[in-house]
Amino acid sequence: MTTSDLRALFQAKLKENPNNGFHTLDLDRLKDEKYLQRVMRHCDNDPKQGAEMLWDIFSWRKSVSANDINENNLRMDYVHEGGLFPHGRDVDGCLLLIVKSKKHVKGAKDFEELKKVIIYWFDRIEREENGDKITLFFDLDGCGLNNFDMELIKYVISLFKSYYPSFLNYIIIYQMPWVLSAAFKIVKGLLPARAIEKMKFVTKESLIDFVTPDQALTCWGGKDNYEFEFVSEGKGNTPKKVTFAEQGDHSPGEMLSLNPNNLIIFKNENEEVTGQFTITNMDDSVVSFKIRTTSPEKFRVRPSSGVLTKGANQTILIVVQPGFQLRNVMKDMFLVMSVQIPKTDLTQKELADIWANSSGSKVDEYRLKCQFPVKDLPKNGNLENNNQENTESITNALNDLQMNYEILNRRVKRLNIFQYITLLVTFIMVLLGFLLYQNTMENDEYCRRI
Repeated sequence: MTTSDLRALFQAKLKENPNNGFHTLDLDRLKDEKYLQRVMRHCDNDPKQGAEMLWDIFSWRKSVSANDINENNLRMDYVHEGGLFPHGRDVDGCLLLIVKSKKHVKGAKDFEELKKVIIYWFDRIEREENGDKITLFFDLDGCGLNNFDMELIKYVISLFKSYYPSFLNYIIIYQMPWVLSAAFKIVKGLLPARAIEKMKFVTKESLIDFVTPDQALTCWGGKDNYEFEFVSEGKGNTPKKVTFAEQGDHSPGEMLSLNPNNLIIFKNENEEVTGQFTITNMDDSVVSFKIRTTSPEKFRVRPSSGVLTKGANQTILIVVQPGFQLRNVMKDMFLVMSVQIPKTDLTQKELADIWANSSGSKVDEYRLKCQFPVKDLPKNGNLENNNQENTESITNALNDLQMNYEILNRRVKRLNIFQYITLLVTFIMVLLGFLLYQNTMENDEYCRRI
């Protein structure tokens, strides 16, 4: 099933209901191939279900006047407070939408106005990120029960479930207090199975698995000293990293041949961690290539761009920068892009102009995953398949270990509390016993005197 089937089903429903009152900006989404692909992915490639979801989305947007929400009709004091704002990126290059839960007190704000602020940020980010996924980051450090608003959380989850298709990368729960553990069990029950897998409970120590130090705020133990300050749309955006979360949107190009074609295996060599791959020009024309990565601060790529004549090849060497933990490399990917050029001796300005004016079908794209060093790599056989299996097993093992650690940590905290309570009760009982004994002795002495 394709997006054409989805579009046809929805247009048929439009003919049956011509007086729907949908906003023209929403109807324009039917022309956006990427948006329709998001709907199809969200609905497991079922065009009938996708058409129903589109109808629900447009009906909801009409009911809340989503396209009319802007900085002129928002409670800007809610916005400026900084309880919700986008900043930084996760390890997949997805923008973080940060919820500073400590700034929110249940019932203190007009809930309808608060919902408008949330819709504003969702719509604005969707435009600025061109529909790429985002990560919802709940910062619960220092929170108590009065900061936990189940109605608000249910509303945010409903947006991801029903009205913003294939928009969620992770839900990161940072520094969850033990008093909220029961509440978040309820939150898990609100999520579909796929979304539960995306929910990650992290501490200051384990945050690095999902947000690198350069992207983490200093209050999380990171290096980013950013303090929220509202900037009007279009006047300043969060710099976008290369992201590969939407690999299904693209097919590998035909200009280049890559060896290996989908996996870079990193090895320890001379106290450096390096990986390499070779690109060959299979096209009849001269080709210019560029290489990007989700985390440019982690890698040195030599060369990161170049020109290849017909049949020529180039080996690309990648070196992991010192100080980065290898367990994070597996989350990173590389993107190789190529475009046809008329000749080899173009100036840098001419090359830059060609790239600036090239998009869509003119540019071929190739994606490669990363595999960090494993001691017992197979010496022969199907190396790529084995390493892909290793990657999956290691990832699963790390996730299981993290989950077990969090469970154990919570149990230890609860045990400590029970121990304190037991000691306190024991002390009180001993004290009461002593006072009762002393009172009894005094009464006996008094009785003897009488």
